[in-house]
Amino acid sequence: MGHHKFTTLRFGLVSALALTAGQYAAHAQDAEEDTAEEARTLGRVTVTAQRREEDLIDVPLSVSAFSGEQLEATGAVDITSIQRSTPNATIEVARGSNSTLIAFIRGVGQQDPLWGFEPGVGLYVDDVYIARPQGAILDIFDIERIEVLRGPQGTLYGRNTIGGAIKYVTAKMEDEPDLKAKVNFGSYGQMDAILSGSVPLSDTFTVGGAVASYQRDGYGENLFTGADHYDKDVLAYRLSAEWAPTDSLFFRLAYDKSEDDSNAKHGHRLIPSGDGTLPVTDNVYDTRAGIGDDNSVETEGFSLTGQWDVNNEFTLKSITAFREGSTVTPIDFDALPNPDFDVPAFYSDEQFSQEFQLLYNGDRLSGVAGVYYLDGTADGAFDLLLSALGVTVYQAGVQDKENFSLYGDFTYDLTDQWSVSLGGRFTKDETTADVTRELWLGLGSASFDPTNSTSIFLATQTGYTGLNREDEEFTPRISVSYQPTDDLNIYATFAQGFKAGGFDPRARADLDPLGLSEEGFGPEKVDSYEIGVKGSFFDDRLQLNTAVFFAEYTDQQITVQSGADSDNDGVNDTFVSSVFNAGSSEYTGLEIEGSWFINDEFTLMGNLGYIDAEIQEIISAGTNIADQFVTQNTPELQGQLSLNYMRDFGPEFGAISITGSASYRDEYNLFNIDNEGFAPGTNVLFPNGGPALDPDAYTLLDLSFVWTSPSERLRFGIHGRNLTDEEYRVAGYNFVTPSQLGFDSAYSAFYGPPRTLTASISVDF
Repeated sequence: MGHHKFTTLRFGLVSALALTAGQYAAHAQDAEEDTAEEARTLGRVTVTAQRREEDLIDVPLSVSAFSGEQLEATGAVDITSIQRSTPNATIEVARGSNSTLIAFIRGVGQQDPLWGFEPGVGLYVDDVYIARPQGAILDIFDIERIEVLRGPQGTLYGRNTIGGAIKYVTAKMEDEPDLKAKVNFGSYGQMDAILSGSVPLSDTFTVGGAVASYQRDGYGENLFTGADHYDKDVLAYRLSAEWAPTDSLFFRLAYDKSEDDSNAKHGHRLIPSGDGTLPVTDNVYDTRAGIGDDNSVETEGFSLTGQWDVNNEFTLKSITAFREGSTVTPIDFDALPNPDFDVPAFYSDEQFSQEFQLLYNGDRLSGVAGVYYLDGTADGAFDLLLSALGVTVYQAGVQDKENFSLYGDFTYDLTDQWSVSLGGRFTKDETTADVTRELWLGLGSASFDPTNSTSIFLATQTGYTGLNREDEEFTPRISVSYQPTDDLNIYATFAQGFKAGGFDPRARADLDPLGLSEEGFGPEKVDSYEIGVKGSFFDDRLQLNTAVFFAEYTDQQITVQSGADSDNDGVNDTFVSSVFNAGSSEYTGLEIEGSWFINDEFTLMGNLGYIDAEIQEIISAGTNIADQFVTQNTPELQGQLSLNYMRDFGPEFGAISITGSASYRDEYNLFNIDNEGFAPGTNVLFPNGGPALDPDAYTLLDLSFVWTSPSERLRFGIHGRNLTDEEYRVAGYNFVTPSQLGFDSAYSAFYGPPRTLTASISVDF
């Protein structure tokens, strides 16, 4: 073949199965060398999964990477879009929320976003760990790439995460003045405007920023209030300054803020009202919630990153960050006009973190060592209004988390083909908590709303203050890699994951005579074994990454909530919550990601994730009751198949890219309890029974068309998502079975977006 130069494929496609493992590159020939033998091939993908820049094929980890251009080219809206392209991952919006993240990877995660529960999958924005899930549904703007690391992370990252990590990397500023603008408009009144840019103020100092406004009408309506339901009203912006006083010193100061004023999301009730007067709505995006629609989620943060390249081998890095957030939200569990099961709530959080890293890159030895400190506080309060029973439960609390960790991970090249990586982490977590729970007669409590003078205080059910526990653990990682050629890597990895214990923020002291809830729940652990093969074949026309894994999950933290009868009158007038550590689970799985450049115009991409996840032992009163529980948010099979057509029409017309994809997701359980519905005659208020709450299997079809001008400064796209208008559930509430709470109870589901069509225009000035 003749002389080539590598250029980034202008449509920003990503390799490794269904757009999941990095950027594509094209073998582009100089204009004067237009020969028929030239063909597009795969370029090397650079990621920072191990805290240093490496080719993806060299990293002995399961990593999926998405470039900003690829996400734009396929019409990705927010980080939940990458769920379709990531094997064995659930990345969704939490129930009753617009911007709270629920993430599971290989069966490990955290469903409950209440203060006091730690996420099982870590989210990082520019190497800053985001401790709370509220406001973590990040919109796609001003982004360089997203990386998803599957399996335990701890020897490489500031905060240990037991299930995996999602890295959100914002775009780097240009050396020259730069300004980009983008507008999206489409279905349901969608109108987005995004503006980003940077300008050097001197040879060593650059400032930049980005602002994005996302507006959309609701997919449905609140039939009681008339407000939009499932709408979007988000304003987000980032500001940054970079200073490089010398060739070896670099500093970056960044600030970001997001304001989500979308209406509250109350869900679609799957059964009629208890008195039978209000039937199930025809539209799954409609609701009849009466608690109100005003909802607000605000998050903001500062970070300062400093880097000193001491010499060619050593680099010192410091990452200092402070973040805070607040949420005011009304939750209507029963999704009906009466305040029979309504929860006005607020949450707040703040965190400070400091990380120091030492990076070494020698001839044969390379790696990272670091120290990490996190001081975070999360608190909140809510009223549980049970008007049919004439009582209110007030719940409030605060949990402080202080984390100190030492970690290191180094790779030594034994030969040109063999290398071994050794890593370890010492983690010390200290948790302090207050838990308050009160029972009030009347609608609302004066503890939640001091202006409420109509309700009467009845009893304090929980009054814990200063609960404290410490958890320490050392978690190792070892990996062996064999690279017979530059295009093939065979590796085996063992990694241990750990998540500290805590205290149930809904604990009931009055139902706990032995005081077990004061001890809290213990840590959970995962031992993960993985064998993988990463390769580029047939002159870089095929890229294939495969991995098989086995994980032993012990002491899994499981939360169970149900209605309870406090006065033995046969009516559930309150709820109880318990958090316990399940004995053991085993997860076995397979992941395949691949891309095949069929010819100069067609590329086939796909990914497949399979997992056999089973809870094997939960001992209660000497009996194994594991068969009463299931794994949550973990479909057995999921995958995606995509076909891209690309053609460059030359300097007169530009280029087009057309991508069609089909994404499949198997049926799965939303909670650790099976929700298959309840049969007719099993509930006196709902004699017709109720349908299954857990999602069925579904397939989503997407199609995108993108035209890029010859100068590559103008781009026009049309993106159709969920073209068959599939109705698919992503979350739900169940307080009918096994026990009902309130007169109408809660039996509602939340759904992913319907069919949408979006047109986008972007200009690079």
